[in-house]
Amino acid sequence: MSVTSEFFNPRTILAKVLIVSFLIFLSWAAFQGHLVPVRTFLSDERLTLEFMEYSISPYTVLKGLLIIVGFFWISSLVSAQVEKRISSFSRMRSSNRELLSKAAMLTIYFIFFIAALDMIGIDLKALTVLGGAVGIGIGFGLQKITSNFISGIILLAEKSVEIDDLIELSDGIQGFVRHTGARYSLVETFDGKEVMVPNEDFITARVINWTLTNKNGRVEINVGVAYGSDLDLVRELLLQTAKEHERCIAFPEPVCYLDGFGDSSINFTLYFWVADVTEGRRGPKSDVQFTIWRKFAENHIEIPFPQRDLHLKTVPESLQQKAAHDSGAGKDKA
Repeated sequence: MSVTSEFFNPRTILAKVLIVSFLIFLSWAAFQGHLVPVRTFLSDERLTLEFMEYSISPYTVLKGLLIIVGFFWISSLVSAQVEKRISSFSRMRSSNRELLSKAAMLTIYFIFFIAALDMIGIDLKALTVLGGAVGIGIGFGLQKITSNFISGIILLAEKSVEIDDLIELSDGIQGFVRHTGARYSLVETFDGKEVMVPNEDFITARVINWTLTNKNGRVEINVGVAYGSDLDLVRELLLQTAKEHERCIAFPEPVCYLDGFGDSSINFTLYFWVADVTEGRRGPKSDVQFTIWRKFAENHIEIPFPQRDLHLKTVPESLQQKAAHDSGAGKDKA
């Protein structure tokens, strides 16, 4: 963690102890009157700037900074304790805990921020002007950030994408959702990459969630057999190979269809379902295809490769003579 992050959001025990000690020392010094000379010097009229209804001196600036930083520290400590407490709710779903933590954090920071402004002496009515400026800033510069933040809250509320879900995005990214933050969601792909996907993409784009309501997944295998094969036997063997696999479930049961008559083969498609798609579909597909190959070999069923038949026709003798005559005539002219 960087020094700046640790300063504004202390997490370690040492940082928390130092902050609490500093606040206690500052409160004791103010109570004993040791800060009066500092206040008198920093409040000198020669150092004071008049701006509209406000008098801005080094003392007011330093006081405002100390109050804001102090309240920031306190709010971070309180929010950390609240977040820790919420994370201990084992009966609550992880997405609900995350949503509650974010709502609690925003509420705590907002309350402490308003309290800090009141202690500094800023008229809260002036926040209406500030709110309008912030609204314009959000409408232009912070549009994407705000959109991602709101999208993250929508995801947590709707539970359409949760931690450890297997998802597939419209751009082809596939993997498991490992974290949902305020700005992005972390997707771990099958090859170990950690992709940070903006939350807005989960709301505005098409997303496939393989584990939204259940973890069942379908496996599809295409196979062609040679013409002249026993088609009923082929269908029986294909269904048998799927049912024999340990990960194949009974419902929905495996099905096999004859897709059509191709140029070189009669094409079948085998469908079967596995119970937990997060464990992968390629493994069962490979195992079943190995079994199909062995069973076809045992039953003398051929899987043909693409081929073309070339038929040569004999040229009639009259055409041969005419071609030879035309060729001789051409040589004489030359």
